[in-house]
Amino acid sequence: MPRSTLKKALLGISLLQLSFAATAQQDTEQKEKIRSGMTPAQQLIANTGEDLLTGGNADHAQTVISGYGQASYQRNFQYKTSTVNLDRVVLFVGHQFNNRIAFFSELEIADARVEGGKPKGEIGMEQAYLKFSLNPRQYIVAGLFLPRLGILNENHLPTNFNGVERPLVEQLVIPSTWRELGVGFYGQMSTLPIAYSIAVVNGLDASSFTHGTGIADGEGGGQRSSGNNLAATASIKAFVGDFQVQVAGYAGGTIGISSYTADSLHMTSGMLAAPIYLGEADVQYSAHGFSAKILGSYISYPKAGDINRSYANNTPSAMYGVYAELGYNLFETIKSEKFENKQLIAFARYEKLDLNASIPTNGIYDGTLKQSHLIAGLNFMPIPNITVKADVRLTNTGPFNKALLINPPPVIRPYAENNTFLNIGIGYSF
Repeated sequence: MPRSTLKKALLGISLLQLSFAATAQQDTEQKEKIRSGMTPAQQLIANTGEDLLTGGNADHAQTVISGYGQASYQRNFQYKTSTVNLDRVVLFVGHQFNNRIAFFSELEIADARVEGGKPKGEIGMEQAYLKFSLNPRQYIVAGLFLPRLGILNENHLPTNFNGVERPLVEQLVIPSTWRELGVGFYGQMSTLPIAYSIAVVNGLDASSFTHGTGIADGEGGGQRSSGNNLAATASIKAFVGDFQVQVAGYAGGTIGISSYTADSLHMTSGMLAAPIYLGEADVQYSAHGFSAKILGSYISYPKAGDINRSYANNTPSAMYGVYAELGYNLFETIKSEKFENKQLIAFARYEKLDLNASIPTNGIYDGTLKQSHLIAGLNFMPIPNITVKADVRLTNTGPFNKALLINPPPVIRPYAENNTFLNIGIGYSF
């Protein structure tokens, strides 16, 4: 999440030397955090063109261009394979209509390219919404936006998190860059350093849930999503000294088909049919070069058995994930102008998750979805807008359940419950 003083651009198109941190919601929090004396998790925060609109600094009509991206290398030591990938390139375009109305959009190309008929790449809108400022502390967003859930969803720039990979808990339990169509209300208390949000968005599609990917494949993402089922999400975040504490939740229906079709499948229908519940809490700390994060999330899906009966997608009735991270800027104590705008962050993160913590009677348990990961590495930031990363991930999972193989091949390599990965990456934001 962007965490620093916002700067006005003075050089026309060069105003884009500012933060891309994520959405309009975050800037109000940033201002309050500065007033309360709190420093951000990454001590030097890049400013991008989006901040002009997010912070309301563009006081007359103007268009802003910004963006971010990341490329990576990964070595799988157990299977002796390596991959290189242009993970994503995102272009931000925003426009300030007047001092109260602005437009925000992000267009993402994932995995470098899209080829017809081949499972390569993705092009999609990461956000496209209007922001209506009611006053300096409150505003409404309408369109395709990212609800405030977890640490990463709004704050997913590669310059804003440690490690080449986004935290796995915030990819598999809380979907990464989870966006939906809807309306949201955001604000901040006038007398307390507390920010809040509430939003109504389209619900998930249970028929699209895929074994091993949590709830991510059920997202609408703005693409012809059903309007028959809805969801609500809310959050509250407090800034206390060097700490940020947040609690957020999501609840919504997962069956968007018509009542006629639902009856034929012996399923319920309606706005909140077969509801799914997600809760998360997180704490962030930053001071004197040290940073720390703790996050926990739990998903409950009481009607998972009905979904499995109708769609045979082996949906679990409960999932959870937790992680803790500690980092330190090794340049913190160096008193030299040469290192003034540089960071070298050493960090370690431990993650534990289970995507089938509880399964209905018609589900099949998959031990590989009960995982623990230990990640340690370095992030070098020569300037706040650029990061060069390297880390090692040690992974442990439960055993593979052969009952999940419908047509097992005659020869299959034994599943490796322990594995090691080397990750190297670069990232930017402007």
